[in-house]
Amino acid sequence: MSGMNHSEISSFIWGTADLLRSSFKQHEYGDIILPFTVMRRLDVVLEPTKKAVLDIAAKPLPAALRDTMLKQAAGVDFYNTSEFTMRGLLADADGIRENLTKYVTSFSPEIADIFDKFKIFDVIKDLDDNDLLFLVVERFCNPRIDLSPASISNADMGDIYEELIRRFSEVSNETAGEHFSPRDGLRLAAELLVVGEMDDLTQPNRIVKVCDPCAGTGGALTVFADRVAEINPQATVVTYAQEINGQSYAICKSDTILKGGNIANVHLGDTLADDQMPGETFGYQISNPPYGVDWKKSRAAVRKEHDTLGFAGRFGAGLPRISDGQLLFVQHMVAKMRPPEDGGGRIAVFLNGSPLFTGAAGSGESEVRRYLLQHDLVDAIVAMPNDFFFNTGIATYIWVLDNTKEPRRRGKVQLINANGIYNKMRKSLGSKRNEFSDAQIAQIVALYQAFDEADPSLSKVFANDEFGYVTVDVRRPKLDDDGKPVRTARGKLVPDKEKNDTENIPLTERVDEYMAREVLPYAPDAWIEPRKQKKGQLQELRDGGTVGYEIPFTRHFYEYTPLRPSVEILAEIRELEASIASRLEGVLR
Repeated sequence: MSGMNHSEISSFIWGTADLLRSSFKQHEYGDIILPFTVMRRLDVVLEPTKKAVLDIAAKPLPAALRDTMLKQAAGVDFYNTSEFTMRGLLADADGIRENLTKYVTSFSPEIADIFDKFKIFDVIKDLDDNDLLFLVVERFCNPRIDLSPASISNADMGDIYEELIRRFSEVSNETAGEHFSPRDGLRLAAELLVVGEMDDLTQPNRIVKVCDPCAGTGGALTVFADRVAEINPQATVVTYAQEINGQSYAICKSDTILKGGNIANVHLGDTLADDQMPGETFGYQISNPPYGVDWKKSRAAVRKEHDTLGFAGRFGAGLPRISDGQLLFVQHMVAKMRPPEDGGGRIAVFLNGSPLFTGAAGSGESEVRRYLLQHDLVDAIVAMPNDFFFNTGIATYIWVLDNTKEPRRRGKVQLINANGIYNKMRKSLGSKRNEFSDAQIAQIVALYQAFDEADPSLSKVFANDEFGYVTVDVRRPKLDDDGKPVRTARGKLVPDKEKNDTENIPLTERVDEYMAREVLPYAPDAWIEPRKQKKGQLQELRDGGTVGYEIPFTRHFYEYTPLRPSVEILAEIRELEASIASRLEGVLR
């Protein structure tokens, strides 16, 4: 690696921006640097077998055999039949545009698609028009950086891609979180996925299918696959991915082929509107969907699937508000879980706080939570530290879903408060100021495995119904000038609209007992106005109200801090005043 680690290599590659500043805008840097990073990685992978590939390419072979034999000669599942390497292009500065174009078009079809998504020929033209093409190629061939697999592992190469994306996103005010997640967070998510499935994962010659429907550059899949390989070197991890961003898709696809994976499993497209893997189910899924991003572009397709297919489709449980599609991604993943009779499926998905509580009873969000909890799919929810992600400092959570829970966990949900478990980073990366050590990941996983409340500040266990409630409409009578209740001609009490109220009554309580304790002592004339089922709605009615579900995570771990005595505060103020007066006196002398 010429003495440089992956972080230093990322910085060197990022330095290419210095060449581009006078001719390109900041938001264009990634469009140039990312494809050249991928190209150089592919180039150094193919370099040792270049002669063998050219020898095969020169032979008159049947079309049916040509592709297979070229891949065999290359030693990987792709090849390049150009006589050039990237370093060889530097020998002809005047012909670099023509030669580089020929070099790119000489890749096998799988790689051609990757560069097509990068719009590489537009990039080559723009660089050449600005007399920068030779300089950019020269920089990527600098002997100071070695991108060969012998020096940079696939995992480290993934870190380089993602560090570059983070930097480009910062300078162009884009959302880096749409593309990737911190590796320490992914390691925790992967551990939570595998810890309950050791019997499944340690079987000899096990084939493990894992999917990320919002794959970004594929980092989550890499972390999971690496963890499974540690557990069972004989296991074969088959990764599946879908990604909406063309650049991220191209990187994910190139990363997959470099690892010997099946790139036919890497798909480009809108996961919500156009599921590219219909009928597929997975034992494991790990993902970080975009937070708080609207689903307007997907609305027509999603609503059609919801209305026409119901629970036979992906979105039968409900549609959240248009401004936040996180619970749509959750439903998509639930629909992709391997059926219990085939071994079941587990999911680890990063979400912000909104899916826990947004939406009143009967809303789309509440209905999705109701479906997940009533079907006993929510296994655990882990609160992450703030300032943990690169693009946001807000509270985030890992939801662990499982459709074949072990007996002791059935009918229950574990909440783990890892908000205070972290190390401060010496140098922040964007909004990321906190990180996990390996020991802290192990600590959180141990809390999950213990499944108890030995330390209630860190772990609590609830029955599914404890998150449910019934929203009832409470009415009080309108009074006439004499203070008597007003009635209709049929003798029915007329409610006073100004006194209309609602009560959320836990499902674990009887409604009449709650009313007798919490309402009637203060409003003895109050009554519950029964709700009616809304046309076309699926919400559940019970005891005259609408059933809703929320998971008030913060409330369950709230610790009251008593206010300081006023005498103590006053004494401190007087002490400060005396100190200020003393300093002023010294100045005025």
